[in-house]
Order: sequence, then C-alpha cells, then structure tokens
Amino acid sequence: MEETESDSKSLFKLISTSTIIASMCCLPSVILVMFGLASVSSAAALSDTLYWGTGSYWWFRPTMLGLASLFVIIGLVMYFRNRGICTMDDVKRQRRKVVNTSLLVIVIAYLMYLLFNYVILTEIGILLGLEWESSRLWNK
Repeated sequence: MEETESDSKSLFKLISTSTIIASMCCLPSVILVMFGLASVSSAAALSDTLYWGTGSYWWFRPTMLGLASLFVIIGLVMYFRNRGICTMDDVKRQRRKVVNTSLLVIVIAYLMYLLFNYVILTEIGILLGLEWESSRLWNK
C-alpha cells in the first residue's frame, strides 16, 4: 500500500497536537499576554506555577505529558487501523513498518515538543516581556 498525502497529514496532525498538549504549561501564558488578557507578571506567575508545579499544581505538567503520550499512542493505533493493520497477526506480519513508523512518530513528536516549548515559546515569551531569558537553551 502506498502512503498517501492524507496519511502524512494525519501523522503531522497527530504530532503537532501532542506537541501543543505537552506545551500547555507555557502556551497559555504566551497567549494571554499576546491578546492582552493578562499582565506580564501574572502570566509569568502562571507559567511558573504550571511548569514547576508549585502549590497544589504538582500534577499539571506530568498529566499534560502523559496525555500527550497517550494521544500519540491512540493516534498511532488509529493510523495503523486505517492502513489495514488491525490484529496482532497483522502487526507481526508488518512488524518492520509498525516499529519504524512508531519510532519515527515518537522521536519527531519529542523533538517538536523540545523545539516548540523550549525555543519557539521561549523566544515569543521573551519578545512579549516575560522574564524567561534564563530558560534559553543556549544560556545554560
């Protein structure tokens, strides 16, 4: 079976959605400041609370990372079922395709999370006035 353009788009949607879910510790702060719905100081406090889990929010970041991982797993299952790989016998027969596609999606999703959360959102946050200069990867 040839891989069609819609299959590639569905994998890209899967990866980008899991990246956004995993970045929910910092994305709300950037959006709130960008649209003028929060001050820079309150957005920075929100990011610190959600990222570091201060107070009673210790559960937030692990939950978002778990949901993103679950989303990738469910998305891969749906992707393979749409490709006709529905039973464990089908998985065993097409083991190489399943393993290679799964590893590729997991690695790309993780790299996209790192790029989006630690580079793109950090730089946008700094441009908006959030004091995130110390969290830049190249400042460490």
